[in-house]
Amino acid sequence: MAAVQNVGIVGAGAAGLTAAILLADAGVRVEILEKADEPQRVGSGITLQGNALRVFKQLGVWEQIEAKGYAFGTLGLRAPDPAGTVIAVLEDIRTGGEDLPATLGMYRPDLTAILRERALQAGAVITYGKTVTGITDDGGSVTVSTADGASASYDLLIGADGLHSAIRKAIGIDVEPVGTGMGIWRAFVERPEEVVRTDLTYGGPCFIAGYTPTGPDTIYAFLVEKAQERRHEDGPRIMAELAAAYGGPWNEIRENLDHTANINYTRFTSHIVDGPWNRGRTVIIGDAAHSCPPTVAQGAAMAVEDAAVLAELLINADHVTETLWKEFSDRRLDRARTVVQSSVQLGQWMLDGVRDADVPGLMNSLSTMLKQPA
Repeated sequence: MAAVQNVGIVGAGAAGLTAAILLADAGVRVEILEKADEPQRVGSGITLQGNALRVFKQLGVWEQIEAKGYAFGTLGLRAPDPAGTVIAVLEDIRTGGEDLPATLGMYRPDLTAILRERALQAGAVITYGKTVTGITDDGGSVTVSTADGASASYDLLIGADGLHSAIRKAIGIDVEPVGTGMGIWRAFVERPEEVVRTDLTYGGPCFIAGYTPTGPDTIYAFLVEKAQERRHEDGPRIMAELAAAYGGPWNEIRENLDHTANINYTRFTSHIVDGPWNRGRTVIIGDAAHSCPPTVAQGAAMAVEDAAVLAELLINADHVTETLWKEFSDRRLDRARTVVQSSVQLGQWMLDGVRDADVPGLMNSLSTMLKQPA
C-alpha cells in the first residue's frame, strides 16, 4: 500500500499532472486544484529533451506527444550574417535513451492537454477556479482553504504551482526568483520548410537568435536580449527589427511577425530552494522549487522528473517519513542545482562577453549527467 491514499496537488501544469497520473494509476485518490478558471488554451512552444521524453514514455503518452510534436536529433549553429550561413550541425546526446529522440519541440498547450486527458483517465479530479489561501498541517494531514470559502483535507499536499508559488510562501520558504539580466521574445508562427531542428545564432543585435520546430506546420522563434522594459503590443515591430540582422529561415519568419502572431516577452529568472522541499506533509516541485533560464531547455524536464521521483517514493513506501523526504532530496536537489547553475552560467558568459568559454564542455557534462535516469 502506498504511503498516502488521498493527495491534493496545487497546479495543473506538467509537474502537477505528471504526479497526478502516476499516483492515480497506483490507486491513490488525487485532486488537482487549479487557480485558472479553465484549461490553458494559449501559449508558445516548448523544447523537450530526451530525459523529459523518458518520463512521458513512462506515463504512456509518448506516442501522442510524438504525433503532435516535431522530433529531431541535431543542433544547428548559424552565423549572424545576411545569409544565415550554417557553421556546424552537431549531434545531440539522447539523454532519454537510444529509443527516444534527442529533442522534440511542440506547442505547450498541446502537451498540457495530453497530460490533462491522461490524468482524468487515470481517475484524478481537476477542480478549476481554486486559489489557495491557507494551509494547516496537523502532522497527519493537510487542510487547504481556498478563496471561495471551501476547504479540503489530504494525506499530502504537492505544490506544483509554478514560479511564483503560493504554496512555497504558505509553508514559509522565503526564496523568490531573481532576474539574470536577459529577456526573451518568443513568437509562435508558421514553419519555413528549411526549419527541421533547432538552429542557434550567437551574436548580432541579440545574444541568441533561434527557432525550434513544434509540429509539421509550426515553430516558435526566439530572440534573447538584455533585459529591459518591453510592451507585448510592441512585439511584432521589435521582433522584426531585431530579426532583420539574421538570414536563412529568418527571412520567412519575419514575414509572419505581424499582429496576428502569438508573441510574448519574458525576463529570464532563476532560483533554487537549497534544502528540503517539504515542510511537514506539504512539498513543492517543479518551478515552485527551482527555475532557470531556458538556455539548456531543461525546465519542463526537471519538473516532470521531480514529479516522477516523488510519486515513485510515495507509492513504494508504507509511511511518509523523514527517510522518504531525505531520499527525495538526495535524488533531486543536486541534479536540479546543476541544471540551474549551468543555465545561468551560459547566460552570464554571454552577458560578460566571454569568448573562450567552454560551452561544449559544460553541455557535454550536463548531458552525461542527465542521461542517467533521475
